Amino acid sequence: MQKLSKYEKILILIFLLTLPFVNPWVRGDGVGYYAFARAPLIQHNLDFRSDWAHANTSFRMGRFDSAGDAETINSSQFTSTGHLDNHFSVGPAILWMPFLIVAHGTVVVAHWFGARVLENGFSKPYLLAMALGTAFYGFAAIWISFKIAKKFLAEEWVFLASLAIWFASSLPVYMYFNPSWSHAQSAFAVALFLWYWLRTLNGRTTLQWLILGLIAGLMMDVYYINAVLLVLPMGESLVAYFRAAEQRSGLQAGLMLGRDALFSVALLAAFLPTLITKKIIYGSFLDFGYRVHWYWNSPAFFKVALSADHGFLTWTPILVLAVAGLITAIRRDRGLALGLLSAFVLYVYAIGCYEDWDGISSFGNRFFVSLTPIFVIGLAAFFAWLAGVLEQKRAVWVAGVITVTLVAANFGLMFQWGMHLIPPRGSISFSKAAYNEVVVVPGMAAGMVKAYLTGRSALMKKIEQEDVKQLKLRDANELP
Repeated sequence: MQKLSKYEKILILIFLLTLPFVNPWVRGDGVGYYAFARAPLIQHNLDFRSDWAHANTSFRMGRFDSAGDAETINSSQFTSTGHLDNHFSVGPAILWMPFLIVAHGTVVVAHWFGARVLENGFSKPYLLAMALGTAFYGFAAIWISFKIAKKFLAEEWVFLASLAIWFASSLPVYMYFNPSWSHAQSAFAVALFLWYWLRTLNGRTTLQWLILGLIAGLMMDVYYINAVLLVLPMGESLVAYFRAAEQRSGLQAGLMLGRDALFSVALLAAFLPTLITKKIIYGSFLDFGYRVHWYWNSPAFFKVALSADHGFLTWTPILVLAVAGLITAIRRDRGLALGLLSAFVLYVYAIGCYEDWDGISSFGNRFFVSLTPIFVIGLAAFFAWLAGVLEQKRAVWVAGVITVTLVAANFGLMFQWGMHLIPPRGSISFSKAAYNEVVVVPGMAAGMVKAYLTGRSALMKKIEQEDVKQLKLRDANELP
């Protein structure tokens, strides 16, 4: 077994030290994601009424009707099959299940000894298992990204890039604070896919094509838009077909066609959990439940990156350097850099086509957490480029200052977002955010961090109340 490097040991230590910040709650979109794990595990069905009943107030708004003191689920929330409309993906539930099975088994055994912990999937052991699972997958995404990048770049630059993307992007919000959402798991699935694709790139066997297809299917189970990453093996196949045509080798083309077919079948097999659940809930394998518009001219292509309404470059500027690094990497490894840049641009295009491209309630643009491994590689390449421009020691110092500065700024912005000092939905004022960073956050941060660690339930309730208040105010302002 290969010995861990000092940088790998530090990454593990940081992960362990940050575990107290894991927040075991199910909220917002997370209600739908978690329901796909809880209902089958506890009830052995896809009846989500208990999940909706236990949901946070802002999720329940518009989904429940009030009659006196009683509340009932709005009839419009049910599909033609009689199931609740749950358009969220099933992949996160698949990844959580090992953790939740352990939690459920522990609760059942504890009952034998007289414990009074509810076995309903909503009690603390289940929520903690889910949150720890998310943190594990978030760290696994960083770990795999680190392993990928150090195959091409010096380990010191990869280490700094891993830390910077870990803590200066949108990842920590969805790895620790909102663990019931899908983004940390999506980053893991993309990292796993990218790692295996690169590991088997030269001379991939038939079995390896099958495994790659299974990983691709899981990646899409977790987050549908991750299908964009299929451009990487697609490009590889096109190159192989072109070479076969040049050599007039029907055998090579036939072998490649067979492997592509095997990859597609494996992908479809791994994607079956999504298709089957959609068939049960909506009555069709191809009805995913989303009732939004897609505009294929990608009208929000530049807004996704640059808007004050959750632009991924404006909210998390570390990604500017990561994208720049992908461009500089063309001189280092042209094929890989162009492949990753192509996937990145297509991903921006796809999100720009989506009606809710801003993520509605989002820290930064949460959709781009999926591209964590690409950003780690890009940022490491940028730091390596910096070392070529500056003297080595100076480059280390500059890269370190960049990392510390942007991590600190991101923590301040996360604090503002969580405490509603800036609106979680819609555009923000960057001048106000900058003022808050310098004047407001330092005075509030210590007390709120203490409250987060020692009185989290009360703090979460306060945050939820403020969110509901802002939603009601927004709805009132939108009335004619």
